[in-house]
Amino acid sequence: MSQALVGSPVQWHSRTTFVLALSSAAVGLGSLWRFSWLLDQYGGGAFMLCYVIWLFVLAVPVLCAEVILGYWGRGSPVLAIRNVCDRSLLSRHWQWLGLLACITGVLIAGYQAVVAGWSLYYIELMRGDELSAASMPVVAAKYSALLADSWQQLKWQSFFLAVLIGVLALGVRRGLGVLVWLAVPVMITLLGILVQYALDSGELGAARNSLFTFKWVDFTAEAVLAAMGHALFTLAVGVGAGMVYGAYAPRRIPIGRSVIAVALFDTVVALLAGIAIFPVMFSHNLAPAEGPGLLFISVPYAFANAPQGELFGSLFFGLTTIVTLGFAVALTEPAVRVLQQQLRLRRVTAVAIVGGAVWLLAWMVAGSVAASSPGGSNLLQTLDFLTANVLLPLVCLFTALLMGWGVQKSVLRPQLGRESDASFSLWHAFLRYIAPPAIILVMESVFW
Repeated sequence: MSQALVGSPVQWHSRTTFVLALSSAAVGLGSLWRFSWLLDQYGGGAFMLCYVIWLFVLAVPVLCAEVILGYWGRGSPVLAIRNVCDRSLLSRHWQWLGLLACITGVLIAGYQAVVAGWSLYYIELMRGDELSAASMPVVAAKYSALLADSWQQLKWQSFFLAVLIGVLALGVRRGLGVLVWLAVPVMITLLGILVQYALDSGELGAARNSLFTFKWVDFTAEAVLAAMGHALFTLAVGVGAGMVYGAYAPRRIPIGRSVIAVALFDTVVALLAGIAIFPVMFSHNLAPAEGPGLLFISVPYAFANAPQGELFGSLFFGLTTIVTLGFAVALTEPAVRVLQQQLRLRRVTAVAIVGGAVWLLAWMVAGSVAASSPGGSNLLQTLDFLTANVLLPLVCLFTALLMGWGVQKSVLRPQLGRESDASFSLWHAFLRYIAPPAIILVMESVFW
């Protein structure tokens, strides 16, 4: 069978494309609906300082390890890990780690597609006059009505998945590569417009106090654990994205510096998102929130009652959709690559299978949300808990163990050939001695 059929090794032509792709994967919904809330709840500047420390001693080393696996193995997460283990004389059983990462990504994509569908619906809703000067109960009722309408959800999430499948079907260069070159600049532009709007019309003093003031009284042991958990998962680790994008990276890139650039970009975007949202919320005396309650109740209410809020509210949900699309591509591309290389399928066929699986899962999630009673559990919450608290930490833990303890330093050093000896030693020490116990601690904290 021809090499083209199973998918020959494809590389992007520039380091910039690789960094943009990894950046679009890293900036997920957590940057928009959770980070600013964590700052407000756990000490503002104190939490930020703790978060940045954990970002560079925990998340960056694990993401570097994932990228090295793909960069060195040059294949899907399964094939890349197998190649690395063969060259390092390790058991091939480690390749199941790649499959677990792909399954985790598909599960997350299933419920993220539902949230993306909500965002598309709200772009249309904000453009009309249904929410203009609406009260909080009216806005909350609109959100509840959407959750109860499974067919409305199905329509919008199907539209989102059609775009996602189209991007994946176009391939690594014409699809993924073009998308990140378009999505990241558009993301930055929309975020800049929203920040300027917030600075012009929002309550800056309250937002500054919430996000940046050092509130040591709120900085507790729970805050440290929250910083560890958010730092670990904010860079899209654990879903195979780093491995597959590492496989597409051009030769002789500075992996360490590239990943650090991605971490800095993600942090800046998360902060700007807080600046774009919180001043507008505080100008209407809204308390900070997280998750869907922030995005689909507090934010629509704040924009609907602000000058020209309909326009800027639509732009905000456009930003949310673009962020989710970049993340969804990173979640599903590893599974597509596995099907190509393990089952020797054409790319279009592999994309159709993965896209169909995600659509079916999203349909089940939407139906579960519509059928659940207010405040009751549903499939979205179950998948979110399972992936965030069990599957993602397990993938990160085993990645750290494989690269920190399994593969020899002498074998790893050439893969970071453009980094200094001191940088390599520091990375390896963090991966070996800091990452495993920290990940276990994050997992245990959920079940305490």
